[in-house]
Amino acid sequence: MPRPASPTRRADILAAARDAFNARGFAGARLDDIARAVGVSKAALYLQFSSKEALFEASVRELIERTLPEALPASFAGQSASALLRRFIAFAFERLASTEMAFVPRVIIGEGMNFPDLARFYHDEVVNRILGVIEAVLRHGVEQGEFACADPALARRSIAGGIVFGALWKIVFEPAGGEPLDIAAMARVHADTLLDGLIKREGLPA
Repeated sequence: MPRPASPTRRADILAAARDAFNARGFAGARLDDIARAVGVSKAALYLQFSSKEALFEASVRELIERTLPEALPASFAGQSASALLRRFIAFAFERLASTEMAFVPRVIIGEGMNFPDLARFYHDEVVNRILGVIEAVLRHGVEQGEFACADPALARRSIAGGIVFGALWKIVFEPAGGEPLDIAAMARVHADTLLDGLIKREGLPA
């Protein structure tokens, strides 16, 4: 069983791993280089993480566990669903397109077919959790009569789709010469467009 690392050393390893995956992808990242960047031996790295796959998964889990609680309050009671959705969209656009998070969509989209276990991990541990948060906001809006949404389970995918597109544009297309994208402005427009369709209006069916 891998030996527990000190919190500081573990954080250093995960940060170095994210840098390596971001720069060279999953296939190109080398455990030797990650160990060297942290100042430990490869054998010492294997004492903490049993494989490169385990290191990638730990890097993603640490990001999600650290950042997702910042997206929304633990309780929605008494809060506007519109405000909650705007907050989540702005947060998700900014974080998914950030340098720290960029390695995740690069690896999953670019190499997911070659590493299906990583794609399944990302689906189960990240995508499902994010979709669950979005659906919870939608159902909150419906329950308090603020939103008209016949199928929150499908609508959540439309919301997530715009967020993923924003990240792809910043991470893949913009560095290749695509028009620069103002992520904050894109988030506001995405939220405006969605809420225009979600807000319940008198006289219209739910």
